[in-house]
Amino acid sequence: MRVRGITPLLTVSDVPRSIRWFESLGWKRGFAWNAGGLLQEGSLANEHGDATFGAVCAAGDTQIFLCRGGQGSRGTIMPKFPGDDETDGVWMSWWVDSVESLESLHQNALALGYLVTMPPTDEPWGVREFHLRHPDGHMFRISAGLAPKEST
Repeated sequence: MRVRGITPLLTVSDVPRSIRWFESLGWKRGFAWNAGGLLQEGSLANEHGDATFGAVCAAGDTQIFLCRGGQGSRGTIMPKFPGDDETDGVWMSWWVDSVESLESLHQNALALGYLVTMPPTDEPWGVREFHLRHPDGHMFRISAGLAPKEST
């Protein structure tokens, strides 16, 4: 068997708001859908109401599906301390191409007032990461690989 890809699906309270949240962090709108069917490109609502299902995309084949009020659960437990693994919702690793990109994304998230639950930290497994909480409680470990350390 050859798996061609995996698309995570997040349950959210508001698909248009979630799409805009991802767009503010550099993702692109994929598609949006409501009771009337596929919404016209760029639209998040029509006479049938707001989008209830949609997608956001990043470079390559990376995408996340968003579903209003179904297909999973949202996070309800707030972190007690940086890096708190006891929070619920979906946890995902979101990889960026460089530490510089990670730092820029971190600064952008802070400027937008988004909830960063762990600041950028160099981890012993060779990545720098920070944790960013989606408005519906999903947690993203935003990571970039660190250059290997020179042996002495």
